Amino acid sequence: MKGDRVEIVVDAGDTTRTYEVVASRAGRRVESAVRRGVVEVSEVTRSGSVVRTARFMANRVLALVEHPVPEGEEPADGEGPLRETPRG
Repeated sequence: MKGDRVEIVVDAGDTTRTYEVVASRAGRRVESAVRRGVVEVSEVTRSGSVVRTARFMANRVLALVEHPVPEGEEPADGEGPLRETPRG
């Protein structure tokens, strides 16, 4: 559903980096999978076609948090499909 997002926190050596994958259009969803030591987070259309994928090494991923949009709520404007969230 538009607005669903997955937040990925990754160990980047001396710091952490946070990325978000967001379902950018109506009818799209975000799926997560762990395969062969790699975490894949993909934005997928209704028909199952992958629009974009973010891949991270599983041993570097500290947290993977799914944030579904509550029923009847509209997502905030200005959220891109993949972005790095700056941390203070």
